[in-house]
Amino acid sequence: MIELLVVRHGESQADLEDRHEGRADFELTPLGERQAGLAAAWIAKRYRPHEIVASPLKRAARTAEAIAQECRLTVAYDAELAEWDNGLLAGMRREEARLRYPLPIGGRQPHDTFAETESEIQFRARAEAFLSALLFAHQNKPDLHRICLVTHGGMINMLFHSLLNLPFRTETSLATGDTGIHLFRIEGPRRRIVFMNAQEHLRG
Repeated sequence: MIELLVVRHGESQADLEDRHEGRADFELTPLGERQAGLAAAWIAKRYRPHEIVASPLKRAARTAEAIAQECRLTVAYDAELAEWDNGLLAGMRREEARLRYPLPIGGRQPHDTFAETESEIQFRARAEAFLSALLFAHQNKPDLHRICLVTHGGMINMLFHSLLNLPFRTETSLATGDTGIHLFRIEGPRRRIVFMNAQEHLRG
């Protein structure tokens, strides 16, 4: 049986400045650092993982490092866990982006690479490929093996869609707050949601 403990990074500087983040590589804020520490302590006490895999972008990497330190593990970085590639929008203030790159008539289409971005189809395929390779690599584990994935809101949503085999065109989405934590259990063909977007560690 495999468990995926999926964690979003803490608050980043882009959140405070109302910027498109995506592949823009912003640091955590002081609050984000505190959130990461609280999440790490909560995970170590309740759902200690056997391994940690993270996006290499700074906000996710720093969150993963906090978890690794608390759990006495090392972090493996995988670029496939990076956030949606938002091309020319990366780092741009949202108001400026609306003026410089207004959406096409009819809105963004699934195949669209408008403003040099990754299309929705490409993004979903990346999540599918990552998940397939991860589960294949761990398919013969004899006992419970818990993997902590530290990544971004958009990628978490795509992993959720992929894990549950949701149709590509779906109105179902998974919201994740700062250091929100999800736990998915995989046993053969069965997929079980244990909990979603836990943030009780922030209440203390």
